[in-house]
Amino acid sequence: MGNRRIVMMLGRPLAPVNILLNPLSTKKIKAPDCRKMTQTAELRMAYPRGRSAMSIKSDKWIREQATKHGMIEPFSEKQVSKGCISYGLSSYGYDLRVSNEFKIFTNVNSAIIDPKAFDERSFVTVEADSVIVPPNSFALARSIEYFRIPRDVLTICVGKSTYARCGIIVNVTPFEPEWEGYVTLEISNTTPLPAKVYANEGLCQILFFQSDEVCETSYADRSGKYQRQQGIVLPKL
Repeated sequence: MGNRRIVMMLGRPLAPVNILLNPLSTKKIKAPDCRKMTQTAELRMAYPRGRSAMSIKSDKWIREQATKHGMIEPFSEKQVSKGCISYGLSSYGYDLRVSNEFKIFTNVNSAIIDPKAFDERSFVTVEADSVIVPPNSFALARSIEYFRIPRDVLTICVGKSTYARCGIIVNVTPFEPEWEGYVTLEISNTTPLPAKVYANEGLCQILFFQSDEVCETSYADRSGKYQRQQGIVLPKL
């Protein structure tokens, strides 16, 4: 039996590592994966302990921002799920509700969907406690909640599993730093069947990410065209 001293290099010399080798044994000794160690070291250098590029915010932070700074109004401090599609505060997000205002796509007027010259005849406006989205069609709606996003925060929207399992997909673009307003919601029925959407109940979940530094220019600074939007807002140039 003998000892072999192995020196590993990870950007700089490390302390020698002793590996005991038994010439009578056929068991292989796995050497340390220097590539993984290098990646770990690089991550530690890029993101020191207690500091990250962008972190998801918890229910505690969301509650504080909503109750003290009006980030979400009206605000539900807990998940409400009895007899409805759930909404309210969750562990790392907030499930918003859809209002009773809807605009449903229709081809009755043979209008063309043009984001640069949007024709309101493309939609039928409906106010109801629930709405039917036709097969392979699309609807716009708005949130019940009004949002005010902090300057160092960006949000991402994800759908709720209840609707996703029915083939109903919700698409909402990110809420940018210092954007505020009611959310215009895009609802797609990807199935060959009519799909029902319920007003005043949960529709999608908002996740909040906080950066480690404040942006130079916020959505409010550049006077974004959807700032302080009310109701369902159609495409603008």
